[in-house]
Amino acid sequence: MPLFYWICNFSASPNLEIQDFIWKGLNQYYLWQADVPNLADDRFATQDQLNAFLTNYPVPEDLFTALRVDKTIDRFSWIVSDYLVLEQALGGITKNNGVEYGLSYKPGSTTEVFGYVRYILPNSDAATKDIKRGTLFSAVDGTPLTISNYQTLLAADTYTLNLAYYNGSTVTLNGKSVALTKTTLAENPIFINKVITNGTHKIGYLMYNGFYAEYDSQLNDAFGSLKSAGITDLVLDLRYNSGGSILTATRLASMITKQATTKIFAKQQWNSKINDYYASNNPDALNNYFADKISSTDINSVDLPKIYILTSKSTASASELVINGLKPYINVVQIGDVTTGKNVGSVTLYDSPTFGKTNRNANHRYAMQPLVLKIANAAGFGDYFNGLTPDYQLKETISNLDVLGNPSEPLLSIAIGKITGTGKTIQQSSEKSTNYLSDSKSIEGLQNQMYLEKAPEGLLKALK
Repeated sequence: MPLFYWICNFSASPNLEIQDFIWKGLNQYYLWQADVPNLADDRFATQDQLNAFLTNYPVPEDLFTALRVDKTIDRFSWIVSDYLVLEQALGGITKNNGVEYGLSYKPGSTTEVFGYVRYILPNSDAATKDIKRGTLFSAVDGTPLTISNYQTLLAADTYTLNLAYYNGSTVTLNGKSVALTKTTLAENPIFINKVITNGTHKIGYLMYNGFYAEYDSQLNDAFGSLKSAGITDLVLDLRYNSGGSILTATRLASMITKQATTKIFAKQQWNSKINDYYASNNPDALNNYFADKISSTDINSVDLPKIYILTSKSTASASELVINGLKPYINVVQIGDVTTGKNVGSVTLYDSPTFGKTNRNANHRYAMQPLVLKIANAAGFGDYFNGLTPDYQLKETISNLDVLGNPSEPLLSIAIGKITGTGKTIQQSSEKSTNYLSDSKSIEGLQNQMYLEKAPEGLLKALK
């Protein structure tokens, strides 16, 4: 009888049940399981031996960290103490004041931080205040933002942003402030959907900010409107999209190009024992195919041979999957900055016999979102750990935060110019550069996700 089966069918002592769940879940699904000696299938011969090891980690988060490979390799696995918060976050529901921002180091500094507003969520507290895209802030409640305090200060439910201005070389407080309060807010990821007419071109522009499966039907409707308008070209703005559902990414790609449902959009690679099982029993299960329906509804595909995609340092995971997955089939023109570089996906693991939602342990709400797979396109390319490099590079800077969706907005303007053949030479701003640090979605717990809807429960039973 396999050792894993023996261990999984014996229970830890009650005070170690969370730690037991963490070890067993990572032993089964973690992408780098073979590279972590303490996760080896033969590391513990009995449950008692495993329990003795787990007692060294009274804090579950410490065990989770100890069982991961080096953070330079695994940058994105995470754990939460309340899976309800996790489930909401993966669906775009967060406690949010409506300010979606980026954070950078102040020019010439490696410790001082400032923020800049990227966009404001509708129906939020910020939507009622005097704050908009391009607004800068460098302190919270009078405390200057630094590398060591920004996460704590910006995590508060209520705070006051101390606003700032930039003179081309320094960021300085301007004496103004905005008080903000967070509420539970659902973000519709379809932020802008419009058609821009330029000569003979009818250019569809879609700013899409999160791969949230709950909005897939609305996304399909958005493409339906673009299709009905007879667009000749499409600009997909993913610069603030940190990812989400792999299923949604597959559907979005199918809305862009109409491929046969037998065509591979992406290929998955799991850890060796899961790969070995699939190779012997169901190798096709490792492929994600283009789709033609969402449930029983036909997908509205604009079926274009070329697409222009706008990116930034915050473009990650499922966004990168769409870019990379489309390349074997159509011409993808990437404009903006180098992307995050997340070519790995995760799944939510619960403390249950199958690690799924059914029969979850009622004694706690811990859940994990570990990386479980690496993903590549139909051509087998998936090595973009350092990000996807744009064909036309232009970093968004403090001084070029024009109105989103406006044809004069720098990144969109470049795309329109390339489409119409009227584009001028791209010139990066001469202002003193600032180094990107993070953004609001990362701080709120979205963690640049690319995830499967659930763990393959049938696989677990087969391996036992």
